[in-house]
This record gives sequence, structure tokens and C-alpha cells, in this order.
Amino acid sequence: MTSPSIEIADELHWRDDFLLGHAPLDDMHREFVEVVSALQAADDAALPAALARVTEHLVAHFEQENAWMQSTAYPATECHLNEHAAVLASAQAMPARLAAGETQTCRRFAQELASWFPGHADYLDAPLAHWMVHKRFGAGKPVVIKRRGA
Repeated sequence: MTSPSIEIADELHWRDDFLLGHAPLDDMHREFVEVVSALQAADDAALPAALARVTEHLVAHFEQENAWMQSTAYPATECHLNEHAAVLASAQAMPARLAAGETQTCRRFAQELASWFPGHADYLDAPLAHWMVHKRFGAGKPVVIKRRGA
């Protein structure tokens, strides 16, 4: 087994800061953290399978968010869809890079996903969660309960 040869400074782990107050979205985010963390930790032999799990998750995750945006006439849909498309295109390009022996490119991609996620959740998914709660209940915003120090 080959170990990752680049140092991963920011391995992605779940923290309550990622909670947005919309349970289905929070659950998808937990799964995202799990699959990206597994990709970051995978040895070279496990990279293709871990990458496939990440890509499968991204497809399902983005399709669900896209469905929510369409069904609620979310005003910022286009921007959100464009970001999803760019991330998914990068993920779908990785198997060919791995097949060409570019394991470090895949590891950098995993790191980029880990770096990208908190900002995406804060700036694009949090407003979507707020919008969906507003549409469902007519007013208000999501209630988020977080553990101290988590």
C-alpha cells in the first residue's frame, strides 16, 4: 500500500459550524464531509474507488439541491448551478487523470474540495436553506442548535 505523499494540511472533518438548520441539507453535508475525508485519507490503491464515491455523492447532492432551487423558484439558482457544474466537471475529469498516474492531482482535488466546502456552505447553501424554510413556513429562518466548542 502506498501512503499519500503530499501533506494534507486541512483534512476535512464534520463540525457543527456546517449546520444550516435544514435537516436534509445538513445530512447531505455530513455525507459530503465523510466521502471527501475518505478520499483525503485513501492510499493510492483506494483512490479510484474513493473518487467514485465522491463523484456519486456530488451528482446526487447537486441534483437534490437543484431540484429544491427549481421547485421553490430560488432567486440565486443560476449562480449556484454554475458552481455545482464547475465542481462536478472537475470531479468527472479526475478518473482520466488517475488512469494517467496523476495521483497527486487527485489528492490536490480532494484538498480543494475540503477548502471549497465551508465557503460554499456559508455563502450559497445557507441562503438556500433560509429560502426553503421561508417558503415552507412563510417567515423566519432556520433554527440551528450547535454544541459548544464543536
